Amino acid sequence: MAIGELVKRHLIDTRPLGVPAYRRVWIGQAVSHLGLAVTVVSVSQQVWTLTHSSLWVGMLGLANLLPLVVFGLWGGAVADAVDRRKLLLVGSVIAWSSTLLILVQALIGLGNVYLLLATVALGATGFAISSATRGAIIPRIIGPELVPAANALNSLVFSMGAIVGPMIGGVVLAWGGFASAYAIDALLFTASLYGAFRLPAVPPLGEVTRPGARAVYEGLRFIVGSPVLLMSFAVDIVAMVFALPRALFPQLAAESFGGSLIALGWLNSAMAIGSVMGALFSGWVGRVRRQGLALVAVIALWGLTVAAAGLAHQLWLVVAFMALGGAADVISSVWRQSILQLYAPDEMRGRLQGVFMVVVAGGPRLGDLRAGATAAVFGVTGAFAGGGLACAIAVLLVGLAVPAFRNYDARRTAQEGAREATE
Repeated sequence: MAIGELVKRHLIDTRPLGVPAYRRVWIGQAVSHLGLAVTVVSVSQQVWTLTHSSLWVGMLGLANLLPLVVFGLWGGAVADAVDRRKLLLVGSVIAWSSTLLILVQALIGLGNVYLLLATVALGATGFAISSATRGAIIPRIIGPELVPAANALNSLVFSMGAIVGPMIGGVVLAWGGFASAYAIDALLFTASLYGAFRLPAVPPLGEVTRPGARAVYEGLRFIVGSPVLLMSFAVDIVAMVFALPRALFPQLAAESFGGSLIALGWLNSAMAIGSVMGALFSGWVGRVRRQGLALVAVIALWGLTVAAAGLAHQLWLVVAFMALGGAADVISSVWRQSILQLYAPDEMRGRLQGVFMVVVAGGPRLGDLRAGATAAVFGVTGAFAGGGLACAIAVLLVGLAVPAFRNYDARRTAQEGAREATE
């Protein structure tokens, strides 16, 4: 009985799935993210096939980054001023259009790296708008006490898609080519469109600020005025920019594992394997109060596991270390998202979710660029292991330097956060 109770306390909290609107969005994300993961692997492999350069693979990160920054901030500002359901549909349609375009280029065999970068940038535009809006919607359709559980459930489906998607991608690429892989994404994305379409209207609450540069500035000023929020963004940037090794996987597979596409699939799935396990046993994360200090600890662990993976020579060992890092990363993600969603008043949520999305999605793209550039200078092992060690050192120096973040207590309310930001 004692063991059963212990397991129950640590298993993922599924109560948010009892809310029909959230359940539909969650299922839509689960299905569509599977297809997205197939495309992420496929497009990086297509760029590698065309160029045989990790630097060009890393350029996919830059193609994603610019639209994420611009349209993440703008989309968040618009989400605070319009019906969020309608804006989510707009962003989703743009992202779907990108998937259809990348499918067409594969079908007609264009094989142009610049076209691939442009299509990826269009997809990033839709992703930026829809992600910022979806993050602002969730606290409106479920109770505040369920927000951490909802974020854990979101992380679970993303991680599961990141495991199964790359594995499917490796098999499909080996047997059907790039067009087949992109077709899977185009088909599965319709589930996300359905989830967004079935949402109730989500009009703005409180004071409505006209979208534009001033609204974006107010959101950024709110963050700068709150050391806890600012540092939650900073430590995530450190984690992704210094340590994310994703852009190195095609080169690692080619140089260390005979160019095996199955090995490429395992490398891309490794983090997500750990993320799934971390999310499945995330029932305890909502009970941690010193979340700032805990974030520093799990991000330092992430960096050390990446460094260990970079020094490993056997595929199973690389996968094992990256899985451990993935478990640390998903816990970090749940805490960071929950802090933001509960810290911000509703009239600021869209803008702050826009900034959060820029950091969460933009950081990995900078990490891709960093990894590709350093691999060109130091080789794949130096870029892989060196980045992980740099992350562990940097997050300890940065994260522990700010007392407000180091001593942050999760019991703080959104009203307390608002007062802190205006003092």
